[in-house]
Amino acid sequence: MPCDQVEENGNLFTDDVLSKSETVSNMTQLNGFNSTDTDHADERAETYGKEKDTDVNNGLVSEASAVSKNSFGTDNHNKESSLQQTQQIFSQENLSYPLENNTSSDVDNHDKVPSFEQLGQPNVHSTVDNVSNSGFNSGSDVREQSILKENSSFSCENTGTSNSSIESIVPILPPADSTPNVTFPRNVEPNVVPYVARVDHNASALDKDVKSNMVNHGKSGKLQNNIAAFHDNSSMTTITKEKKKPEMQASGVMSVSEMNSLLLQSWSSPKFMRPQWASAVDQELLLAKSQIENAPIVENDQILYSPLYWNISMFKRSYELMEEMLRVYIYKEGEKPIMHQPGLKGIYASEGWFMKLMEASKKFVTKKPMKAHLFYLPFSSRNLEEELYVPNSHSSKNLVEYLENYLDIIVTTYPFWNRTAGVDHFLVACHDWAPFETKQLMHNCIRALCNADVKEGFVFGKDVSLPETNVPVPKNPLRDLGGKPPSQRSILAFFAGKMHGYLRPILLKHWGDKDPDMKIFGRMPKVRGKMKYSQYMKSSKYCICPRGYEVNSPRIVEAIMYECVPVIISDNYVPPFFEVLNWETFAVFIVEKDIPNLKNILLSIPEERYREMQMRVKKVQLHFLWHSRPVKYDLFHMILHSVWYNRVLQMQP
Repeated sequence: MPCDQVEENGNLFTDDVLSKSETVSNMTQLNGFNSTDTDHADERAETYGKEKDTDVNNGLVSEASAVSKNSFGTDNHNKESSLQQTQQIFSQENLSYPLENNTSSDVDNHDKVPSFEQLGQPNVHSTVDNVSNSGFNSGSDVREQSILKENSSFSCENTGTSNSSIESIVPILPPADSTPNVTFPRNVEPNVVPYVARVDHNASALDKDVKSNMVNHGKSGKLQNNIAAFHDNSSMTTITKEKKKPEMQASGVMSVSEMNSLLLQSWSSPKFMRPQWASAVDQELLLAKSQIENAPIVENDQILYSPLYWNISMFKRSYELMEEMLRVYIYKEGEKPIMHQPGLKGIYASEGWFMKLMEASKKFVTKKPMKAHLFYLPFSSRNLEEELYVPNSHSSKNLVEYLENYLDIIVTTYPFWNRTAGVDHFLVACHDWAPFETKQLMHNCIRALCNADVKEGFVFGKDVSLPETNVPVPKNPLRDLGGKPPSQRSILAFFAGKMHGYLRPILLKHWGDKDPDMKIFGRMPKVRGKMKYSQYMKSSKYCICPRGYEVNSPRIVEAIMYECVPVIISDNYVPPFFEVLNWETFAVFIVEKDIPNLKNILLSIPEERYREMQMRVKKVQLHFLWHSRPVKYDLFHMILHSVWYNRVLQMQP
């Protein structure tokens, strides 16, 4: 069959695809995925159905009945073909690279739901043994399991709050005129480890500069400590080597600079096996990587404010290349509402807005999959839970089976997943359970997740931290944007919300109704004549963003929208767009154990430093806004850029 037919139709005909048995031999045995039920559940699960936000539900358009496990049909399971036939198809593209034969807001909208582990499911890590023969990057499990191992090469002081003294907690900001483009030479010696400087936390002036974290950010280089070595073979077998990793501090908290070290190491060390056969898109990505690494120095940009970024030059060049080059193929398989039906309202709106804008994009979407650099799996983790979760069942088995069947269709219909084992595929999911649901089946994919937790399998350099955005009115996502100037912000700190998770009750216990400067509330009722939630944020210097059941919170983006400095209290949370944004320049990170010292910590930040952070919050705001029609550098483009950026920097010659 001519390849132009393949490109025009967006798929391969029945007679020209890999058989299911041949295809699945190159990847995880999807039907063998093992989900374990349990009879025990967290007490919060008893009120699960009552706690869910009705406003969020109203923003979703659901069908009357759930989509059954077998709703995809079985026609695609009877395909008869061979890898040689597929290679013949691709050879007709006249690629210059031969095929390889590998030998080896309102506060009420802030309700969150417990994770499956909290609902009584076994720990995610306990299921790893059940898929030990999986081709889905089993080496990454070693990365996760070894994340606590000691590595003196990466030992650095916590820029967060591990020390007991208040001075050690105060964020050290780079000066406004700092240049975050200083880099080491591109070719790093094999034994060189990315540099992370120790910062003297006792210094009081703004001339303390965290640009040491920006040094060589994203540059290539062989590192001494490889996470895992992957061996090329057709069965996706991996050879894993446990190596020492950046160590979490004694309290079990990973600092921002330690996260940065992991990110640099991930980009600098090859982790994924070579594609099953070569493609022109691989060379395009390698060319893009070279241009990003050798980006011209950006000194002054009219839109981008350089102190916000690890390396503004690399970010700007990468963004330009994304606009010029990137092509995304969106799979058309899958039934609504779980697939292709975005929810645009509530706290899970990020996945819905991205889906809507991605599927409508004429700039990035291609109908020719062999021209695609990335492949999008357009499902909604929120709709998946809404349609298929059985209340009080405490089981995710049917949700995982649904995704398993969906992926089975993709794998047996197209050759693209098997070419890279899913490395060039991505998903965007904001529901708390998404990491659990995708951990095994889609672990090789680039996963853009709101629940970006170091301890829940988030992989630096591959996965993306998705901002959780609360959208009360989809027709006007920018409603009520902005806030008061610093001189008119009379409240030191503000928080209001339901008591989800273990941390918020601790916050309320220490600060609820105990200090006039600290406006810390539980759920805030709507009372006429009283200040509203948004008004408090607009009038506060610092907005407290504690974790709920999971590490993420919509308050982080809300604080940025209302120009309030975010105070993130969520151990091991990877903040959004961590690949390019240096969050310590415009936000405060406080470890959970330091909640009793919260006021003293905030008061110890000099006024000059606060005003610098508040100004930077306003500067970074453009990256966290939804627009009905995407705007340069906005939230849609930033999500897509982070996916693109990680994919490009994963590439190895």
